[in-house]
Amino acid sequence: MKQIEQKNYGSALYTLVMVFFFWGFIGASNGIFIPFCKAHFNLSQFESQLIDSAFYGAYFIGSLALYLFSTSRGYDLLNRIGFKNGTIYGLLISVVGALCMIPAVDSGSYAFILAGFFVIALGFSLQQTAANPFAIALGDPATGAHRLSLAGGVNSLGTTVGPIIITVVLFGSVSAASQSVSIASINSLYLILAGVFLFVAGVFAITKMPRVTIDEGFEKSDNATKTFLAITGAIVALIAAGFLLPNFAGAYTSVVLLAVSVVVIMGILINANNAAIKNSEGWGAMKYPQLVLGMIAIFVYVGVEVSIQSNMGALLSLPSFGGLSESQISHYISMYWGSLMIGRWTSAITVFNLKKSTKAILTVVVPFIAFGVVIALNAISGNDMSELYTYGICITGLIAANFLAQDKPAKLLLILAALGVVAMIVGLLSTGTIGLYAFISGGLVCSIMWPCIFALAISGLGKFTSQGSAFLITMILGGAIIPPLQGGIADLIGIHASYIIPVLGFMYLTFFAWKVGKVLTKQNVDYENTEVTAH
Repeated sequence: MKQIEQKNYGSALYTLVMVFFFWGFIGASNGIFIPFCKAHFNLSQFESQLIDSAFYGAYFIGSLALYLFSTSRGYDLLNRIGFKNGTIYGLLISVVGALCMIPAVDSGSYAFILAGFFVIALGFSLQQTAANPFAIALGDPATGAHRLSLAGGVNSLGTTVGPIIITVVLFGSVSAASQSVSIASINSLYLILAGVFLFVAGVFAITKMPRVTIDEGFEKSDNATKTFLAITGAIVALIAAGFLLPNFAGAYTSVVLLAVSVVVIMGILINANNAAIKNSEGWGAMKYPQLVLGMIAIFVYVGVEVSIQSNMGALLSLPSFGGLSESQISHYISMYWGSLMIGRWTSAITVFNLKKSTKAILTVVVPFIAFGVVIALNAISGNDMSELYTYGICITGLIAANFLAQDKPAKLLLILAALGVVAMIVGLLSTGTIGLYAFISGGLVCSIMWPCIFALAISGLGKFTSQGSAFLITMILGGAIIPPLQGGIADLIGIHASYIIPVLGFMYLTFFAWKVGKVLTKQNVDYENTEVTAH
């Protein structure tokens, strides 16, 4: 990737960072909106999680559509229209989705609301694909990692304040106990969001920005294309089977179909890599086992990250976890997403050229500064945060993991994934504050997983690095499948016991961290010195 000119595009960067904020704002707010819709529409836990299916499924559909179009035309569409225009078009699609939410809410149709979420996220998919490399291009390429870290930190700020604002919009205050609230109260928020998306698109359109191009040529990968079509076909077939089977909405049917879809997706990817090893022609990036293992890891990671918080509202409704209504959980959802901000702010330290001693001090100080920001934002909004003051104990675990890993992505991922297994098991065996802290700390261990997985999965891909990155993005699909899978299991065995799903997810991520090191060592790839930046 190259820039035509080296200029200061500070104002453009700050505008772009707003886009990152709203990705986090909307995604995290689902944790409040899901239990609200569950109560309003009298949904099962599985049905309530379809919000995540619509939202994260759009990322897969959008990324896949972009890839298939580019493949059919023989050129990279996004590279042809430019990252600036790609971001603008993505924002305009999200405007349409936000405006669709208003008649959807007024109609009282849950299916229509799901469609609105899908269109908003479809725009986000295009924005994500364009905005990340665009942020690197808005300045000196040598400091591109710094700008991505800044954007990632602002994204995490959005995830922290989103649940608070959504609660105020829906219930009038963060401490409201009443559930007799009209869903139409959300209309004003989506009207504002549509206006903001349109405003940002307009600013982009009139702001002079660099023309960004991709240096490497476009290369077709017909076998990889067939693999994605097979995944899509399998998902469509399972959905169709669900509608044809009796009692589609039943918990048992939904769990079986979703579990089968997870197995089928993983099986297709593993089979594709095995075939590529025998004959690499036409497979592109998918001939590398680290990428395929990483695609599964991204699928699992996103699914687990989203599922922990999406099902948390139902968990907090249990008497053993406080017996809270959907209007009383915003500070817990905010702390979960704030935990990701804590980890990402800490990770951002590594991209600056600091003395070892300074870096060590900041590794201890920055997490607690971020923790203080989360506490302060909630306190200003009227939330009683006293129950979460001692959560700082959990943060020390993240600090210890960073020191033990010594900036080595495979080691850091291994430690965090193992801690995730332990935390989820503690949560399963506990209730009250201990159990709640254990589940919320899932945000801490997930916080730095994305850049670790991403960096390891694309190591050694050479000219296929960009294609491999695009393939990894499609696996955000995990956020569409794993949360409703846990929701369906919750309908069968209870919401508390359903957190066995994150345990299994973190177990795979532990395996990936161990296995990918061996794979890369066999390829003579120096993965231990791979740079990891906050995302």
